[in-house]
Amino acid sequence: MNAGERALQAVPGRIWAALLCALALHLGVQTLRPAPAAEAADLPPPPSAQTLRAASLGEPAALARLAMLYLQAFDLGAGNTLPYRQLDYVRLEQWLRAILDTDPRSQYPLFTAARIYAEVDDAAKSRRMLEFVHQAYLKDPNRRWPTLAHATLLARHRLRDMPLARRYAADLQRLTTDPAAPLWATQMEIFILEDMDELEAAKIVLGGLLAAGRISDPQERRFLQERLEALERRLASKP
Repeated sequence: MNAGERALQAVPGRIWAALLCALALHLGVQTLRPAPAAEAADLPPPPSAQTLRAASLGEPAALARLAMLYLQAFDLGAGNTLPYRQLDYVRLEQWLRAILDTDPRSQYPLFTAARIYAEVDDAAKSRRMLEFVHQAYLKDPNRRWPTLAHATLLARHRLRDMPLARRYAADLQRLTTDPAAPLWATQMEIFILEDMDELEAAKIVLGGLLAAGRISDPQERRFLQERLEALERRLASKP
């Protein structure tokens, strides 16, 4: 049994009953309506987080999962001809925010924002999703650092926006204290500064990190010390 099957089996029966009733009502209404014009099909406004929690019957996590399934499947609906890449991203963000507020412990909305909706060939829409992930990260850094780390990589490699990538990486380094966070995720600012040829700034950040004593693993400290020495050699060789 995979994780998706376990997640669906964990949804209480009364939630499924409410969903089926809502679905039946929706289908009944749709059969009485004329076929929608292609340009009219779009993502509807989201319910508020308060409404979702009130409708969850005490199971906000389960309802948040169902709302995410609806959101992701929306572009496959018979009455919708617009794929998610063409959706109104302001409204899409509102949906993701409402679902995340309904179940703040869930990683699902942030994962889809960073891994699906941000990876579109539209820089403005991608930036909106990355900033949504960043703002959510600031509220719970030690739980949400993985999605901001991915957002940083997207800003660096897909958007090629080094200042934006550095801003995200700086917050990852400053706010993430989870010991499970890998070195590559929390020290990206140093490598981004090197890519920007900001060697002096990279040296200051790296030296401050070592001096602060936050790195306890001997191998990690040795690696960072070697990076610092390499930076110093590069600076010494510059005219």
